[in-house]
Amino acid sequence: MKALSHSRWLHPCLLLGWILLGAALRFNHLANKALWTDEFSTLVFSLGNSFRTVPLDQVITIRRLLEPLQPDPTAGIDGVLQHLMSESTHPPLYFVLAHLWMQLFSPENGLVSIWVGRSLPALLGVVSIPAMFGLGWLAFRSRLAGQLAAMIMAVSPYGLFLAQEARHYTLSILWVIASLSCFVVATQFLRDRRRLPIWIGLAWVVVNSLGIATHYFFGLTLFAEAFFLIGQAITQSRQDPGAWLRPYWRRIYAVVAGTIVGGLIWLPALQSVYGSDLTEWIETSDRWNLMAWIGPIFQALAAWITMLSLLPVEAELLPIVIASGVIMIIYFIWAMPLLHQGFQAQWHSQEVGPGVQVLAGFVLGAIALIFAITYGLGTDLTRGARYNFMYFPGVMALVGASLAAVWNSASANRTPTEHPSSTPQRTWLPFKKYGKPAILAVLLMGVLSGLTVTNNLGYRKYYRPDLLAPVIRATSQVPTLIATTHNTHVQTGELMGLAWEFWHDSASDNSTKDLPQFLLAHQTCNPKQTACQQSAEVLQQNLADLPRPFDLWLVNFYTSSESALPSSLQTQGCAVDPKLNSGVNGYSYQLYHCLKQ
Repeated sequence: MKALSHSRWLHPCLLLGWILLGAALRFNHLANKALWTDEFSTLVFSLGNSFRTVPLDQVITIRRLLEPLQPDPTAGIDGVLQHLMSESTHPPLYFVLAHLWMQLFSPENGLVSIWVGRSLPALLGVVSIPAMFGLGWLAFRSRLAGQLAAMIMAVSPYGLFLAQEARHYTLSILWVIASLSCFVVATQFLRDRRRLPIWIGLAWVVVNSLGIATHYFFGLTLFAEAFFLIGQAITQSRQDPGAWLRPYWRRIYAVVAGTIVGGLIWLPALQSVYGSDLTEWIETSDRWNLMAWIGPIFQALAAWITMLSLLPVEAELLPIVIASGVIMIIYFIWAMPLLHQGFQAQWHSQEVGPGVQVLAGFVLGAIALIFAITYGLGTDLTRGARYNFMYFPGVMALVGASLAAVWNSASANRTPTEHPSSTPQRTWLPFKKYGKPAILAVLLMGVLSGLTVTNNLGYRKYYRPDLLAPVIRATSQVPTLIATTHNTHVQTGELMGLAWEFWHDSASDNSTKDLPQFLLAHQTCNPKQTACQQSAEVLQQNLADLPRPFDLWLVNFYTSSESALPSSLQTQGCAVDPKLNSGVNGYSYQLYHCLKQ
């Protein structure tokens, strides 16, 4: 009988193991974390509902606030398209798929389920694991590199973070993997001066068009690919003047033209995205501020680190935070030379080298593009770690290739920097003896990092209504009004997070009594302006009609710094509680006890 290492079932069984491991991590505690405002956007639009049905400038019940989260049997794909394109800044493909997915499940307590909303991204995240194996095999012609890329994708804390959110990033990652697969194959044909098969070119155009229809920032992936192809055309033209006019390049031009046509469909929507209030948070207000220059570097570095490792640095206990930080530092001091030498070995390899050079060029081009937009246009793409999805699969593939060199060096009894024809070199890391255990150490760190994310000890939600709702429930023993200033549906989602916690707590207690009421005071002016009093005036008008006593919680309620709101509330019989003036993740709050008129 053949040894298992030579069995034709080895690689399928190993890949199945990574898939099962990745699935276990992605579905672990999937519904335990609180929903945040971006996820509410996904759920509402995917159901075919609208945020505009939530009344503004008036006190509403919890049922009315959560109404957009109720599945509507009459809402179809046309409703998804209509509301999404008029109220949001995202293309519709994922939302349409999520709409069809949610129709397969029943509501929970009358509302869409958290698990249902997050299960589709989690499932797509699982699919990305075998997809990474395919990209690794196509790029490096190495099943080992593909296996290790799939392993890293299965346990990557960054990948798990995206897979456990009700958002469209895991679908975007799949399109990036598919586009990169076509891209690396195209570079192989160009290198050999052969024409790209028509079916591959058509598949590439379709994938690129679907990627743009999923997330507009997928276009940055295409620009990074284009930069590398331009460089390859220049290099070939130096060796063969006029090479860029050869038939094998014309096929590439056809793919570019087809992709442009597929992307132009969304040009009107893209024009509405620019300058939208929903994208204002990534705009740099003061580009000459020191933090505006150094902040993006550290934000990008943090995202790169978490692609491979993330221990509980966001835990509540300081000793755990310190210990986690120290272990991560030690880990990277050990791992980075390992990966670097593995990368160097693969770069010079005749078989794997071309694929490594192509993907490395793509990743560097994508990172350069992000920084060019950040510093050149004042749009800081590093503020959202999720935007690194556009090159994340390329990083995973390169890490897989580097680890494959370490594994092979142990098998061949030489270091990753040694070549068969070279003189043996000394290295301070014992690659020969510990190459394979090093792979297991990387896997172990990945699993621990994955558990950190799934247990909400890393990549913690920015909004934590599950922390604020118990404070309100324990403090207020009288009817409660929760008020916030409203600008876009982002603020509606902030209050929905609190309402969701109260609704499900009451359902578990079989009691709907004493549920809070809510007020979204619309405000179009800038709260930094001294004359910005819209929300304060709306609040005062509504308070006059409410029976006493009640507790008023101002949550993320922003008026001008010179607002007379506190004194006006005092004249309406609302006394501030000095002990309840604080904040939790994403929420600042102030409590007023309104006892008399």
